[in-house]
Amino acid sequence: MKNKFMLYFLRTKYLSLVIFLVLGALVRTNAQSNDKYLFHDSHFHITNFIQEGIEMEFYVDSIMGDKIGRSTVFGLPLQQQWSYRVTGEDAPTYYLDTDSPLYYYSFCDAWVAMQYKSLPKEKQERLDPMIIGFNVTDMYAADHIRRVLKTFPGVFSGIGEFSIHKEFVSAKISGDVASLTDPALDRIFEFAAEVGLPVLIHNDIDNPFPKPGKPNYLIGFQNLIKRHPNTTVIWAHLGLGRIIHPIEEMGTLFEEMLADPASKNLYFDLSWDETAKWLNYNDKSLERTAAIIKKYPDRFMFGTDNIAPDKTEKQLRVYHLYDRLWELLGEEVTYKVSKGNYEILFDDARIKVRAWEKTNIKTN
Repeated sequence: MKNKFMLYFLRTKYLSLVIFLVLGALVRTNAQSNDKYLFHDSHFHITNFIQEGIEMEFYVDSIMGDKIGRSTVFGLPLQQQWSYRVTGEDAPTYYLDTDSPLYYYSFCDAWVAMQYKSLPKEKQERLDPMIIGFNVTDMYAADHIRRVLKTFPGVFSGIGEFSIHKEFVSAKISGDVASLTDPALDRIFEFAAEVGLPVLIHNDIDNPFPKPGKPNYLIGFQNLIKRHPNTTVIWAHLGLGRIIHPIEEMGTLFEEMLADPASKNLYFDLSWDETAKWLNYNDKSLERTAAIIKKYPDRFMFGTDNIAPDKTEKQLRVYHLYDRLWELLGEEVTYKVSKGNYEILFDDARIKVRAWEKTNIKTN
């Protein structure tokens, strides 16, 4: 009996050791696989403001290639109207090309889903599609998100990028004006928490030409985060824009948010060449940014915010605009910001969203 017990013990111990070694090898292999890439892209638009773009397989093969490991992928939730009365035969391709309004365009979600589903499994694994085709002022917006998940299970990993306050854009959108206090937005955030969908949101920190004093949209944004403690929120571009420049004491305000347990669900998106412009404005702003990221290295992610590029160089250009920041951050923190934090957030999202789909979608 004693010998049988010892044999069982040794076999169990040996099996445990084998499992441990295999898992360790898998982790190392995965880490080595990710290390060969320069970055993961947390903010990528595959179509533009007139719903034209690039094929998803072309994006994976020719744009991501061997430089970009994983990427979110979404279109733009807004369509620029071409009004012949305004521009004649000159068709606008960007929202600044015309005074005609923008309107919400829901088909973008189906287009992204069908493109994704046409890919082989190994290419799908590198992408995290996001749902964006909803009107943020509509109480039915959360129902649209639910419907998309049920129609295309196994596809989407998050919501966004959608905008609340955005320079030059918000005032052009037909219908109601988006608001941080809108119950429709609360319904979106509540449903995102239920499913486990991260929310990528664009919200300017202030007006384009602000008056002195506290930034106009910061408190409302902070309150939104605190109202939804179970929703993972990614703040696009640090709240900056083309002319939305960093406000005085912005670093202090961000540090207070990062230190506040009530905002532990908030992450910051370092994306867009315009954001790089502000961070590189002078040595002081760059050093201050690096100091905050080094203090809270798990709360920042990098993205290009490019729109349907035709070559890899356009993606790499945005990454290298942040080279001075990467140098100040050092290798370990740069890894977290450029790859590690993406993996943690979106790997977790994939698990939660797939579990929600399994529970809530009836199969024949």
